[in-house]
Amino acid sequence: MREEVQRGNLQAAAARLVYLDGIPLLPEPQTATELAEQILATGLIPPQAPLDAAHIAMATVHGMDYLLTWNCKHIHNVAIIRQIEWLCERQGYTCPIICTPNDLVDT
Repeated sequence: MREEVQRGNLQAAAARLVYLDGIPLLPEPQTATELAEQILATGLIPPQAPLDAAHIAMATVHGMDYLLTWNCKHIHNVAIIRQIEWLCERQGYTCPIICTPNDLVDT
């Protein structure tokens, strides 16, 4: 997913990459690629947003408890979250709780 951080303005991308220094990156197993392809095949996430499907698949395959995102169009979309969870469960995985940082704020 490093390629996503490198997108856009070169100076901003370089600044974002600094934050990744020292943070281990998870491997991208074939099972995550396959799950992302299955998510895209359902049409729940459009084909022009494959990285969004990949984020969900990587978090799911690696057994993350939460997938924290500001992407409310394709990832934290209440119209599709339950279907994404169901698809992951059908493939033998537990989908992480998909939420925004605001969802985790103790009010």
